[in-house]
Amino acid sequence: MKQVINLILLLSLSISLGNAQTTNEKKSPVGQWNFVSAEAPEEYSSGTITIGFSENKYSAVFQFRGIDYKFIGENVKFRNDSISFSMAIEDEYVSVILKLESNSKMSGKGTYSEGSVPIVLTKSEPGSK
Repeated sequence: MKQVINLILLLSLSISLGNAQTTNEKKSPVGQWNFVSAEAPEEYSSGTITIGFSENKYSAVFQFRGIDYKFIGENVKFRNDSISFSMAIEDEYVSVILKLESNSKMSGKGTYSEGSVPIVLTKSEPGSK
């Protein structure tokens, strides 16, 4: 009887751990994201951010709509569902912090000398531009 009880306890613990692992989906910032920042100057108010992961490091590349030049993120870090980096835009140093809300949505802010602007991102579907 004691073995049956131990078996039942072990089985229920295994099921609980299995459910916990499947409900805690690992979020990843990697991919191409469309962003909108309504409070930013018009030429910097929308575009794409491409976040990559290679050789155990994250990378971030900003491209604003209507501007061919790509801005490279520096000191890119991803911890606790947040990604942060900085970049230089027209002699202005911009610090960006984004929170991964799901695998398809992020939000955060860009901070520069004149203040902060909110940023909202949605993940691009593969094959879309």
